[in-house]
Amino acid sequence: MPLTMQCELAGVPRSSVYRRLQAVARQPCLEEGDRLRSLIDEAYTNRPFYGSRRMVVHLRGQGHCVNRKRVQRLMREMGLAGMAPGPATSKPHPQHKVYPYLLRGVAVTRPNQVWSTDLTYIRLARGFAYLVAIIDWYSRKVLAWRISNSMDASFCVDCLEDALRHHGKPEVFNSDQGAQFTSDAFTSVLKREGVAISMDGRGRALDNIFVERLWRNVKYEDLYLKGYANMAELTVGLVQYFAFYNGARPHQALGYETPDHVYRIGAGGGALISDKFDGGGQERKSSGTGQRRAAAEVEMDAA
Repeated sequence: MPLTMQCELAGVPRSSVYRRLQAVARQPCLEEGDRLRSLIDEAYTNRPFYGSRRMVVHLRGQGHCVNRKRVQRLMREMGLAGMAPGPATSKPHPQHKVYPYLLRGVAVTRPNQVWSTDLTYIRLARGFAYLVAIIDWYSRKVLAWRISNSMDASFCVDCLEDALRHHGKPEVFNSDQGAQFTSDAFTSVLKREGVAISMDGRGRALDNIFVERLWRNVKYEDLYLKGYANMAELTVGLVQYFAFYNGARPHQALGYETPDHVYRIGAGGGALISDKFDGGGQERKSSGTGQRRAAAEVEMDAA
């Protein structure tokens, strides 16, 4: 019997039936989208230099029939972009001021000398969230963190205020050029405290390598293992993980001490993003324990 006649005999509007049929048809598409987001997230954590073209090749190699347009849309929704020079890789708001990078060739020799922040995407069983964290470069200690289901600036500002309230203030604060960190709401807090503002250079994947390494640890040591279903579970899990990361997890770059210990005593840490060439065009030699450790971390990530 035709659907129109069934609806007429049952006294049911056809529009209601069609809506239900469309919802059933969309469900497999939503599930496939969630699977693709999970695969993109894991691949990007391993290889953050993958843009949409390489990601398409990777997903097709996993047996998924996708085109570049769909992958671009998913990566845009997740706030991901390949770490390579090119147009629109890290878009600040057009009216926001972008500050120069201040840390190339600067040795970090004490706690609270340099803080850094970044955002990352977190997949959940249904949906996704964003995590922002602030880290002390010298000790790798996570000073504050927040999660949100949107990429607005408010939860980033709240995270910054929390770090300043509990840990004092840094001499330099570094971030990428994302709209959250170039916003007046965020930079005005740093200006109020008299903190020098530094921002990653375009296409400089290693300018914020210490936070990128933190994301790798968080995802492979906690998020991918536990697969949180919702924001409540994620919050509880991250509270436990960051307590472990700061207070119990031995850190290779710190001589297998914990970030809490190194931050407290002010010894055993260090960091340096090398300035490869000096003013005369000669290659600058690496020096300092912190720089050797940073280079070792970069090599391990690349491997």
